[in-house]
Amino acid sequence: MHHHHDDIFDRGLQFDVSTLLERRRILGLFAGAGLATLVGCGSDSTSAPSTAASTSTGSGSAAATSGSCAEIPEETAGPYPGDGSNGPNILSQSGIVRSDIRASFGSASGTAQGVPLTIELTIQDTSANCSALSGAAVYLWHCDRDGNYSMYSEAVTNENYLRGVQETDSSGKVTFTSIFPGCYPGRWPHLHFEVYPALAKATTADNKIATSQVALPKDTCEAVYGSEGYSESVRTLSEVSLESDNIFSDGHTSQLGAVTGSVSSGLTVALSVPV
Repeated sequence: MHHHHDDIFDRGLQFDVSTLLERRRILGLFAGAGLATLVGCGSDSTSAPSTAASTSTGSGSAAATSGSCAEIPEETAGPYPGDGSNGPNILSQSGIVRSDIRASFGSASGTAQGVPLTIELTIQDTSANCSALSGAAVYLWHCDRDGNYSMYSEAVTNENYLRGVQETDSSGKVTFTSIFPGCYPGRWPHLHFEVYPALAKATTADNKIATSQVALPKDTCEAVYGSEGYSESVRTLSEVSLESDNIFSDGHTSQLGAVTGSVSSGLTVALSVPV
């Protein structure tokens, strides 16, 4: 498997052949397992960020299944994906493949502040009883502690932090180093992600095979929002619930992350993602 920091373009016949074989394997996965109907890019909530968009809900209970292994519910990427489907495409920029997503890269220089959060997603193959899906890629993004999305929200339009891509290892896992997101009006605290069949394919939203979100547990959110820098999130969290959230209201069991650690020493959220 190619390395994260290698240029994925113009790498010769060997790379082209390996990419073709990977594509054929994924197409075989599609034929065997089927895909949940993809939900078009809609909105999370536009109250905190500056760009307006319409509301959309995910497919929740309508997730496709393969035997006893159910796919993660397909959800909207929201209005701030940065994958080329709604405005800018961060996936085409050198430097996006990284594990630590707290700082901006390229010509941007800002760093997102907040309670440290390690994000662990394990991608599973629904056509093989949820065995590890190695060699896939995950693009993850979320808002900062003020509820702003880099590249879109007025206060951080020139930043690109809290966005990154990782390739799944032999266990199907990707790990990101980030900060705990804030809670903005109308949405439960969450993380966005897209799954791609291979790292070489993670350059445009046209190639993604799954889009979903991770919900963060209420007790963890309350603990984090009691710390410095998150004061606005205390009020907004009190005004929303998983049941009223326009994404998780139709079911969130398979999207609720498991959190370990502490606010003082750092937190880790983990979720298994069958695709």
